[in-house]
Amino acid sequence: MLELAIFLLGSLGFVILSSRALKEHHLYGFPRFFAFEAILGLVVLNGGEWFNRPFSLPQLVSWLLLLGSAYIAIYSFRALRAYGVPDHSIQGAGQLEFEKTTHLVTEGPYRLIRHPLYASLLFLTWGVALKQINLVSIMISIIASLALFLTAIYEERENLSKFGDEYAIYMQHTKRFIPRLF
Repeated sequence: MLELAIFLLGSLGFVILSSRALKEHHLYGFPRFFAFEAILGLVVLNGGEWFNRPFSLPQLVSWLLLLGSAYIAIYSFRALRAYGVPDHSIQGAGQLEFEKTTHLVTEGPYRLIRHPLYASLLFLTWGVALKQINLVSIMISIIASLALFLTAIYEERENLSKFGDEYAIYMQHTKRFIPRLF
């Protein structure tokens, strides 16, 4: 019962945060909402397993992914804050303040990959899935991963429109989620 309440409260928060994006299906906030929902479901589903069998291989790999996720997220947010030059007057659908950049950020983790924050969420997703490996966790993780992949594609389309040739050149020199691979 507590898990359901946590999921519903978290979902309400995501609906409020994403309300504008949910109305505009063509923007990257739309698939991102579903990624957030899937990750929240995964966290709630596996919440009781975080500290069971702490030295098993899946738990150790899980903690490495979760720590990697936190590191990448912090590093990425710092780069956006330092180099993004936000324009607070931008009224983008479902955009958070740090997303309203007027300068293409290619420093920090963005010099290696185009979507370090989504890579961080992928690490988080699979780190949480490894807390309790079962069919439901794997299926939810696949859904979250696909939603993050779609989010990245939608965002790239928007960034090409916003930053033009500068972003097209940037895309040629970086990968989406994993340096030199993908």
